[in-house]
Amino acid sequence: MATKTTVETVDEVLVWRRGQLIEAGFSAAAAARVAGDVRYDVHAVIELVERGCPPDLATRILAPLDENTA
Repeated sequence: MATKTTVETVDEVLVWRRGQLIEAGFSAAAAARVAGDVRYDVHAVIELVERGCPPDLATRILAPLDENTA
């Protein structure tokens, strides 16, 4: 039984994250951007959207802090 490479696993996780975000109401472009940034807690973003927060606002609320501003 062959094991998957790390790159394949990362790709699968990105596809899953993007799919979950699209299902929650994100545009394909926004979902790809958020899914590709591992600093976002996708579960938390989706939870805000499920509570009625628009996807763009949920993304802004949970946006990672810029290292220069911390």
